[in-house]
Amino acid sequence: MSRSVAYTSSPLLASKTPVWRSKFIVAAIALGFAALAGRAAWVQVFANDFFQKQGQVRFARTLELPANRGRILDRNGLLLATSVPVPSIWAIPEDLERDKAKLAKLARLLEMPLAELEKKLEDEDKNFVWLKRQVDEAVAQQIAALNIKGIYQRKEYKRQYPEGEAAAHVVGFTNVEDHGQEGMELAFDKALAGRPGSRRVIKDRLGRIVEDVGEQVPPVDGRDLQLSVDSKVQFFAYQKLRDAVLENKAKAGSVVVLDVASGEVLALANYPSYVPNKRQNLSGAQLRNRALTDTFEPGSTMKPFIAALALEKGLVRPETVIQTAPGRLTIGGSTIGDAHPHGLLTVNEIIQKSSNVGTVKMAMQLQPRDMWEMFSQVGLGQKPQLPFPGAVSGKLRPYKTWRPIEQATMSYGYGLSGSLFQLARAYTVFARDGDLVPVTLLKSEDSAAGIRVLDPKNAQAVRHMLHLATLSGGTAPKAQTMGYSVGGKTGTAHKQEGKGYADKKYRGFFVGIAPVEKPRIVVAVMIDEPSGGKYFGGDVAAPVFSATVQQTLRMLGVQPDMNVKPQIVVQAVEESF
Repeated sequence: MSRSVAYTSSPLLASKTPVWRSKFIVAAIALGFAALAGRAAWVQVFANDFFQKQGQVRFARTLELPANRGRILDRNGLLLATSVPVPSIWAIPEDLERDKAKLAKLARLLEMPLAELEKKLEDEDKNFVWLKRQVDEAVAQQIAALNIKGIYQRKEYKRQYPEGEAAAHVVGFTNVEDHGQEGMELAFDKALAGRPGSRRVIKDRLGRIVEDVGEQVPPVDGRDLQLSVDSKVQFFAYQKLRDAVLENKAKAGSVVVLDVASGEVLALANYPSYVPNKRQNLSGAQLRNRALTDTFEPGSTMKPFIAALALEKGLVRPETVIQTAPGRLTIGGSTIGDAHPHGLLTVNEIIQKSSNVGTVKMAMQLQPRDMWEMFSQVGLGQKPQLPFPGAVSGKLRPYKTWRPIEQATMSYGYGLSGSLFQLARAYTVFARDGDLVPVTLLKSEDSAAGIRVLDPKNAQAVRHMLHLATLSGGTAPKAQTMGYSVGGKTGTAHKQEGKGYADKKYRGFFVGIAPVEKPRIVVAVMIDEPSGGKYFGGDVAAPVFSATVQQTLRMLGVQPDMNVKPQIVVQAVEESF
């Protein structure tokens, strides 16, 4: 066979190739395949755990499936707090489209300086960064319309509070992570929050879910919480309190409404308050639930307890006459006085006219231990048994340390302290014929079993004295309520300042019950530092009590027990304090 011309004319093709060269090439190729096979074996067999872990770090994600937070309802099922889905804005810096004009528009929509936005996005190694949590739906739509690569949205839950500032101190609020921070949101955070679920997924580099891996754990939604509070009573009480604080140019105020049959808190309001959804620039004064966290010397509101104890010990009767002239009494070098000298007064009249001298003369016949036990039994010096953050116990010193002058001043409310809530609960002793009721912020269907403190006859006798205090000749005719009989006691106390008392700073308060013959509610009102010219509890706090009682009893369906208009005198008897 002859060779072709092309083959014979090519020197390269015509030359002989050494055998070793072809063997070398084959061996090199075989070695390369062996290296690849070894590497594959290393990756897939020997170091498989490491590379699986690295793959999971880069692409596998565990997504939290949020649980719906439970609602908070009032006693009638009306919403006090609920969760609604809202968008939140996040980004992947390494994938971001860095268009200056678009980013400037984004910054404006997020209400932040462009420099702050760029700082959040400057680390391109990050694959997740929050830009703004819980934005308005309209803002989210405008951001989506910008169509910026690397900017994404995620649905979260935001808490809404329909009753706003009126119920803020009871309900509280949650933070951006939906954890309770104040009020019942904090006290029952675990029950309300539920338990989040989880979902294991594989994502691509753009954050898109490619597939699910493993089993999905479903979330467990939080439980609803139904409070004892009546949102209508709460709103009305808050309005009247706010108006009184503003009218009297006061620093603050609080009001508490208790159902004496069940021990339920129907309203608990404070002013100043805040809107739970708008908490920018809040002060501590706005956040404080003063009715539970602030303590003060209760002043003359303690006098009915001294009268009750003197009745219990058989030392006096309601008609017993005590000489209060000349309106002054000296004990241990200190002088105690009445606003005006009254002369001879019955025990009924001592409470009606709020005589310090008459009260002290009854108290000094009592043993310090008996007074201490009475105060302790009605809850003073003890933290209220409420699942509520910040509730305080007040101050009640051991009776063995009392000096005679301290026993005397404690009888009319100086030298011990308590909260407005403690005072409201203490007065249930008179409303329930001697029983102290346990209180609750949760709805209760049954009447509460009380703790016996006073003989029913003595409790009823003191209740009559409280009624006299609201009539002509008493310290609180402005507490009278159209259609309903009422009873209560004023209190006006100098505020403590340093180691002494401020001359022109007062707290005025009123604690009372209604209706008198068959009590249904106790209402306590405190006005802090009124500076509008009036400061007696009968002038600044009693009108709030009157309006709140009338509205509350109507809402509860309690029939009026009076067919005549209340007799309100122009000038109340000035209270001794």
